[in-house]
Amino acid sequence: MLFAPLAADGQRAGSVPKVGVLGVPPPDDAAYRALLRGLQDLGYVEGKYVFVLFRLGEPSRLPELANELVRLKVDLITTFGTPAAQAAKRATGTVPIVMAVIGDPIRTGIVTSLARPGGNVTGVTNLGPGIATKRMELLKEAVPKASRVALLWNSANPDQFAHLSEAEAGARLLGMTLHSVPVRSGEELDPALAAMMREHPSVLLVTGDTVLQTHISRILAFAAKRLLPTVFQLRENVEAGGLISYGSSRPDLIRQAAVYIDKILRGAKPSDLPIEQPAKFELVINLKTAKALGLTIPASLLLRADHVIE
Repeated sequence: MLFAPLAADGQRAGSVPKVGVLGVPPPDDAAYRALLRGLQDLGYVEGKYVFVLFRLGEPSRLPELANELVRLKVDLITTFGTPAAQAAKRATGTVPIVMAVIGDPIRTGIVTSLARPGGNVTGVTNLGPGIATKRMELLKEAVPKASRVALLWNSANPDQFAHLSEAEAGARLLGMTLHSVPVRSGEELDPALAAMMREHPSVLLVTGDTVLQTHISRILAFAAKRLLPTVFQLRENVEAGGLISYGSSRPDLIRQAAVYIDKILRGAKPSDLPIEQPAKFELVINLKTAKALGLTIPASLLLRADHVIE
């Protein structure tokens, strides 16, 4: 995919910066379009060119695609997800890398510090202390009788182990039982969900992993058919029919990544740009879904919500 905004016809092709985008193909391209909008908002429409080369593939292909972007001599690589960031870092130690969507880059060994990332990697993270535990508290408030929680996560994504450990800690704190449901690919999803139901979960908790997001419509349909309340990391999942989400705003993170791209293309060094954490976390509740599930969401929880879908 090539993105070439309007620019002066006389601009030399050699001066046009090339930005590579590395990630997993989603069911829609909302996240990638948000990046293009962010670049447009920063002036990459009038008077400038920027070429954006998308290389999207299954996680196993990310190393190959990252190496391809390096061979194409891109000026910068933007990554979506931990596996993409790891693949890009392994492919190059010199081409700047901006992480647009990632969990914990320290735990996964991508950087050693958020304040001083060093090297050629920087960007934004949706990392926040105790977020998974907070989701557990919210689901317990929304579904007081919930005692068994199933966590759907991707065991092939190193960042996901942090979600698992935090969710386990939250379950212990709230006196609930957590059932781990690891899924590494779309082929594993249906058997994993079927096995999960034999544990009789009260609620399904789903991470924002890119592989799971690729199959989010299947997950939502499965839960709706079995009247299983769902709690998500991403607001978009609740807008699509989930019950509750609590997490950072993905469009906000991607817009900030566009700011980092702009700074680096103007000469800033990635090592001088601290990795940013989200300043705000949103609580979104879908009352249509609650009604379909026969749930009454407490007024105290609705009052704290940033957005209620009615």
